[in-house]
Amino acid sequence: MKTPINYNGFLKMTTNESPPDNWPKLLKALWYDATGNWQAAHKIVDGREDAMAKWIHAYLHRKEGDQWNAAYWYRQAGRSMTTISLADEHQEIVEHVIQSTA
Repeated sequence: MKTPINYNGFLKMTTNESPPDNWPKLLKALWYDATGNWQAAHKIVDGREDAMAKWIHAYLHRKEGDQWNAAYWYRQAGRSMTTISLADEHQEIVEHVIQSTA
């Protein structure tokens, strides 16, 4: 299955039992988060050194309610802690990952 071309395409895939095998790992992490599997999403990004993984890591800890840990990961990603909704941030990250893999 191809990588989706936009957020709506990504959302359509969240009805599947699992993310497509050929998707980039970071998009899979976001898929797991969107389908309620925080642990699987966190496992994918934990320990990765790239800025995108650190941003997803920050978002996941913000979603978890661990603001201190989230702030740490936002700094590691070179970003400021955001105040937009979690849903809006999830969409922003998904779109960024899709564009970076196009």
